[in-house]
Order: sequence, then C-alpha cells, then structure tokens
Amino acid sequence: MDRIAASPTPLPARTDVVVIGGGIAGASTALYLAEKGVAVTLCEKGEIGAEQSGRNWGWVRVMGRDAREIPLSLASLRLWDDLDRLTGAQTGFRRAGIIYTCDTAKDVAGYEAWLAQAREHQIPTRLLDPAQLAALVPGAARGFAGAVYTPDDARAEPQKAAPAIATGARAKGAAVHTGCAVRAIETAAGRVSGVVTEHGPIACSSVVLAGGAWSRLFCGNLGIDLPALKTIGSVARTVPLPGGPELAVGGSDFAFRKRLDGGYTIARRGAMVSELTPDHFRLFFDFLPALRSLWHELRLRVGGRFLEEWRVRKRWRADEVSPFEEVRMLDPAPSDALLDEGHRNLAAAYPFFKDAQIADQWGGIIDVTPDAVPVISEVDAVPGFYIASGFSGHGFGLGPGAGRLMADLVAGDAPLVDPAPFRFSRFARGR
Repeated sequence: MDRIAASPTPLPARTDVVVIGGGIAGASTALYLAEKGVAVTLCEKGEIGAEQSGRNWGWVRVMGRDAREIPLSLASLRLWDDLDRLTGAQTGFRRAGIIYTCDTAKDVAGYEAWLAQAREHQIPTRLLDPAQLAALVPGAARGFAGAVYTPDDARAEPQKAAPAIATGARAKGAAVHTGCAVRAIETAAGRVSGVVTEHGPIACSSVVLAGGAWSRLFCGNLGIDLPALKTIGSVARTVPLPGGPELAVGGSDFAFRKRLDGGYTIARRGAMVSELTPDHFRLFFDFLPALRSLWHELRLRVGGRFLEEWRVRKRWRADEVSPFEEVRMLDPAPSDALLDEGHRNLAAAYPFFKDAQIADQWGGIIDVTPDAVPVISEVDAVPGFYIASGFSGHGFGLGPGAGRLMADLVAGDAPLVDPAPFRFSRFARGR
C-alpha cells in the first residue's frame, strides 16, 4: 500500500468540515471540498486506504449496477478520468473494459433487463456471442454461451488510489491527519459544533462520516441506528504473467483483472463469507429480503468474530479511549478455501492461469446495507452530520463520485446527481 507522509501541520483548532475516515470516499470528499475552497480536515484512525479501499478487486464499473447507482457510477467514471491530473499522483486508472461471461442462454437472457436500462443512459454495453467473446478474450476451455461487455468500464489500483487522492487533497489545502481517531461529535443548539479526537478537539460546522465497516459503531454511540452488516472479501494477486488479457473478466465462479505490475488480481466471484455477529440477529428482519435473494451466494460462518464484536463497547465518552484506538485496522484472514476454489475455476476456464503463482492474498471487510445501495446523506436528526458509507462492495468505483456528491451536499451546491436514492431516511431510522 502506498503511504502518505505524516501531516506537516498540527491539528487545527477550527475548520469548516471534518471528514472521518481515510478510505476512497473520505479522501474524495476532502479533495472536492478543498477544490471548492472549503476548509476541511480529514482524520483517519490508522493509515489512508488501509482497509477495504485498499483491498478490493480494483474494478471501476458501470455495468450491472443497481438502477439507483447508474447516474452516480457514470459521473464517478468521468471523475476517475481526471484524477491523476487533479491529484498529481498515480491511481493506476485505465479504461480497459469489463466482461461478464455467461454459462448458459438463460444467463445471457438475464442481462436483457439491465441492457434496457443501459440504453436509457447511453451506456455502450453489448451482448457478445461465443465467437466475439473468444476474439476479445482468447484461450477459453469452458464453453461459454456468450457475455456482456462494457468497453468504457475500467480498472485502477486500490493500494494507490486512496493515498493518491488524499495527497491531492492535501496539495489543495486540506489537512490530512493519520493516526488520529475521532472519538465523538459535539453539538450546540441541536446541530454539529465540533469533534473530539484522540489528540484534542476541532470546532467545525459539518462532519462527514466515511468510516466504512466502522460507521455503524460510530453512529450507535450517537444514538443513530445505521443498518449495516459486514461481509469478508478474499482476494489474491499473482506474480507477473506476460501476455495475458487486458480486460477484467467476471465469470460465474471466478474473476480477474490485470494489475499495473503485470500480475493479476483474482477472486472467487459469486460467493461471499459472512461470519455471524450479534448484529446479524439485531438486523435480521432488515436483511431478510436480501438474504432470500442472495442465499445461494452466502457462505455463513460461526467463528471468533461473534465474541469479538460482542465485547466491543457500544458506548463511550469523548474523554475515553475509543474502540477506534483499540483496533486501528480491520485485517481479517482471507478464506483460503474460496481463493483456492476461485483459482481452480479460473484455471479450468482459462488455462493461461493454470500455473500462475500466487504472490499474496488478503481479506477485507465490506459494509453492506439492506438494499446494497450506499448512504450519502445528511442525517436529519443531527443537522450538520453526514454519512457516506454502506457501499456494499461498490465503494472503490463509486468513491470519487460519492466524494464529489458529498462535497456538493455539504457546501450547499447543485449536486452532481440526484441524491434522493442515497438518503439515510429511506431506512426510517434516526436518533
């Protein structure tokens, strides 16, 4: 992971906006606020991009997105195009295209409804027959029935992107502080007046929580019930493999995308590990519809995480050491079984990968909302408090767009896209 240097300036006594969390959504929010001339301080308890923002597949896609996310996905893709110039740093962004293969004619037909949505937005997604697929990604040993292909979709490097964006935010005047957990929010006359960090208070008028898998815990201490559960993603990378496909490809049971170093990021698509925690029982009825539709993809586990999360304090004072200081980074073990399965499936489908050596593998924790659509919204019960979280595995691609939309909302500017689909109030929760 690329690291950014420690802040050259002390923690400010006052700023306009405090952003909590240095993942891609938080860093992008800080970048676009700074570009607007808003005084902004980003506080990250650990390192920039050290959790899921630096551990994902590195896909930047519009294809297959929920209809509510399509406008934001398109806007985010356009922002990705300019990020290297805007930040003066390397994100690894490349418009190389993404393909989803289909095993059966039924799978092909299943994309028809989404293709109709794509046409409404002028997205150049198209169906491929087996011969067209073979021309774009040769060497398949599996008999695919066809594929869907979006040539404008892209890839980037998760371990580079969030640090690059945070570096760009700092160059535009944002204060970026790592190793600085925010413990609590302070209010006056019912609205945000500041935060208390482990290194002291900061007065401000707005706070953006972009805490990823930590956001539900932070909100709970405020009396706000953010419905989000955690799943574990497992990813591996290979040593460099000369001559392989440039496109990112997702099959029913494998996925790969080329990396800047010439290797590939690979994973087992169509399966996710969800280790049971107390929140699974607290939020059971919120997630029941999703559970019914995704049951075939879930790998439920019972392990040590249940007791770990049971023991985490749900309430603490601003003058106490917070849970965010006790654990600076979520670093789950990857599922060796899922990664081995994904590699076997990939090698069976594309023998080019049969002898690929695995250089590294890792796990990451993904925060998921009941409808798998993020919250990018002010919380009505606490004026001045905003949430950008619950990206449900889509946060890397959506990150720049989410940050720009959040910056617009905080600054009171015309929003990048209609923010209504991302409002927190859709969950009918509050203080």
